[in-house]
Amino acid sequence: MRIRGSRLSLTGTAVATTALLATALMPSTGAGAADRPTRAEAVDNAAAVLVDRAAALGLGAAQGTAVRDVVVDADGSQHVRYDRTYRQLPVRGGDFVVHLAPDGSYRGADRATTRAISVPATTPAVKAPKAADLAASALRAVNLGETLRKLTAKPRLVIDALHGAPKLAWETNAVAQDPQGNPVARTVVTNATTGKQIDAWDSIETATGDGQSLYGGKVPLQTTLSGSAYQLKDPTRGNTYTGDAANKTDLCVLGVCVSRAPSTVFTDADNHWGTGNTSSRATAAVDAQYGTDVTWDYYKKVHGRNGIAGDGKGSFNRVHYGSDYNNAFWDDTCFCMTYGDGDGSTFGPLVSLDVAGHEMSHGVTSHTADLTYSGEPGGLNEATSDIFGTLVEFHAKNASDPGDWLIGEKIVRPGLGKPSLRRMDQPSKDGNSVDCWTSSVKDLDVHFSSGVANHFAYLLAEGSGPKTIGGVQHNGTTCDGASVTGIGKDKLGAIWYRALTVYMTSSTNYAGARTATLNAARDLYGSGSTERNAVAAAWSAVSVG
Repeated sequence: MRIRGSRLSLTGTAVATTALLATALMPSTGAGAADRPTRAEAVDNAAAVLVDRAAALGLGAAQGTAVRDVVVDADGSQHVRYDRTYRQLPVRGGDFVVHLAPDGSYRGADRATTRAISVPATTPAVKAPKAADLAASALRAVNLGETLRKLTAKPRLVIDALHGAPKLAWETNAVAQDPQGNPVARTVVTNATTGKQIDAWDSIETATGDGQSLYGGKVPLQTTLSGSAYQLKDPTRGNTYTGDAANKTDLCVLGVCVSRAPSTVFTDADNHWGTGNTSSRATAAVDAQYGTDVTWDYYKKVHGRNGIAGDGKGSFNRVHYGSDYNNAFWDDTCFCMTYGDGDGSTFGPLVSLDVAGHEMSHGVTSHTADLTYSGEPGGLNEATSDIFGTLVEFHAKNASDPGDWLIGEKIVRPGLGKPSLRRMDQPSKDGNSVDCWTSSVKDLDVHFSSGVANHFAYLLAEGSGPKTIGGVQHNGTTCDGASVTGIGKDKLGAIWYRALTVYMTSSTNYAGARTATLNAARDLYGSGSTERNAVAAAWSAVSVG
């Protein structure tokens, strides 16, 4: 979901400001906070650049731009990220980042595409009902054997600039319910001239007071006293709260959820929540609220990011969603997290700490690089959530759930036949993910192509070779047989966050991620630094050269 603000008229360009602000982690040297440009000043500086350099940036009179995010470094350098429209149609792959010096002068730009944004006409030959039918068929195809209920599809016209020459396209979100009433959704991009499918991906990004939690033991909670009862709402973290979905599901029509499962905020009389087991409905709520708290704290204390969107706004959680629902997902449209209880044999309640950090990091990605959820960008999107979900787990320092490089180890039941959903030291050990990049990685499910970046992240932090972390045996193998020396988890997080928020765009692939992280390491530690050299070595160790 994009937040639009005031609009400034410029020659050949329209620039819309937003309320999003994130501060990048930089060395302590540089301009003092009082000397740094404000967000508004950065936007004004970038607006002037768009006027002066419209042609060089591929901007024309038919295009509009809207600010998505702003990063101001400690030294005053500014990075303003834009979305783009063409004849008022959203441009997929039209996003770009303008980089400015502390004095506001132009340094450069990163663009998702350098092709000229133009199409012969904006009247589609393939009409909206046909695009809706094609998307509905695509959703049925990936749910083969299941009878879908309440299936709807709502197309919108866009310009697709992510797949070759820009073309008029329909972007259609098809949503339905499976036989258990759980939501399924697929976004399909269709050529509006030929009817050929251009791209498609699952729209629900999967995978999660003083309280007795299910997975983390006794944890602290900030709550709100309302009358004589306490609410599971945290006023210190943007009024984030956790509610009971009462095992209901959302009702979505024409791609829009017209009614949602309830999210009745949990209340308690004595401010001691849950029992540590599933007999109390509040127990899963404790885990969810705790996961939100730790994720909020990680991004704010480590990266200076004030909330998922960088605007201080808290999200909310819904637990006990659906029936035997083996999933958890972040939804930008409600700015909320949703957790199923699992079926008890494959998964338990999906409210573990790393799942919470993973899913909420999808929200951070959505408000920054917005990596497309297919192909190599989709793998990087998933890996970003695995990386930050893991770093959230380490940041918590919870003795009942010590940090490790496994994903979802708390929710997996013995019947699944493996100790976790994924692992980052050797991703292929889950039976589906890949350790090393090849040209076929783009064709894999994004949860499996993410293995390349996960493997990179582990090697960059921990290095190669066997070691025990969080009581778990790890072994960082390499694809080229080289030995890699790690630089630690904190530096991994700093480099990946800066790459995500400053250099990556919606079309970034693995080669682009290598460049983005090298640029980030250069910014943070220097062009000839040990850290930058380690980034290069870790990418080479997973065959991204």
